[in-house]
Amino acid sequence: MIRQWVTALAVVVVAVLMALGYQRYGSSEAAVAKGERPPTPVHTVLPHMETVRDAVNAVGSLKAVDAVALTTEVSGRVVEIHLKAGQRVRKGDLLLRLDDRQARADLAEIEAQLADARRQLARASQLRSNNSIAESQVDALKTAVDVALAQRQAARVRLDNLTLKAPFDGVVGLSDLSPGAYLTAGTPITTLDNTDRLELNFAIPERFLGQVAAGQAVRGTSPAYPDRTFTGALAELDTRVSELSRSLSVRALIDNRDHALRPGQFMSASLTLNERRALVVPEQAVLVRGDESYVFVAGDGVADRRSVALGVREPGIVEVVSGLSEDEPVVVTGQDRLSSGQRISVKDDENVLPDNRFAPPSES
Repeated sequence: MIRQWVTALAVVVVAVLMALGYQRYGSSEAAVAKGERPPTPVHTVLPHMETVRDAVNAVGSLKAVDAVALTTEVSGRVVEIHLKAGQRVRKGDLLLRLDDRQARADLAEIEAQLADARRQLARASQLRSNNSIAESQVDALKTAVDVALAQRQAARVRLDNLTLKAPFDGVVGLSDLSPGAYLTAGTPITTLDNTDRLELNFAIPERFLGQVAAGQAVRGTSPAYPDRTFTGALAELDTRVSELSRSLSVRALIDNRDHALRPGQFMSASLTLNERRALVVPEQAVLVRGDESYVFVAGDGVADRRSVALGVREPGIVEVVSGLSEDEPVVVTGQDRLSSGQRISVKDDENVLPDNRFAPPSES
């Protein structure tokens, strides 16, 4: 008995499902017969005002603001080394010392001669006060003191030339030098670069000359750090435009306090000419056909194709100069299947929105 009852119930459920399916099929067939299509599901966002930049993009290379190849001014044998690749040093730090024993002995001898010349001058000055010595002898002793002072200064310079000190704060480069090696004057030892700020050298087309000025913001990106933007400012402009490329060489200073960048690196540069507030939409909302750019605006359940004039493009967004207002929601998914006047069904799944800077329109 129970088995017969279950079988009858299953027959009733199947019949109901078949009836519902036939009704839906009949409604779709009726809509098709009338030339209607079911609403196309779409997602929409509201345009909003955002700061956009008129910018010139270029490529350039980085260079240390202060950079030098370190050498010694005199020849000698290395007795002391304080060089390590990547080491940060301060101005005046001792990096290398050559054998200075002879120079120190020469300085000690000259200082003794100076002390003797000063004692003789002091005695002669006392005798001169009693007219016991000619004034010409006093003058000769004064000259001897002056000569000894000059000789001491020269000896100090010779001694100082046997040491190599950091001329500015910076980072030491590679060196193959070993203690005991004999260096001749002018032999490159290593490099020293100040990398707290780096120069970014690039060129801009001459048509932008009237819009470029020192102090304008510069943004740089490097393939080594694809998710990071480095900031700086335009510092110097060349005085001449290249006749070959019709471009102007410029130089920006890029902040590098964490020393992530290194001299010689390639970098893409973006020079900001002007900043302003403008209406923007997601880049994917804009469709292009020939010379026309357009978006679809969602209104009263139908899609309205709207021609728009575009301005600046930045990653993920496009400036809309005209043709759209801030309170008109634009379609960002499914728009490639739309035509003007077509019925749409707006969905509210925020997970498919193109950019978290854009909000879906409220339901109120």
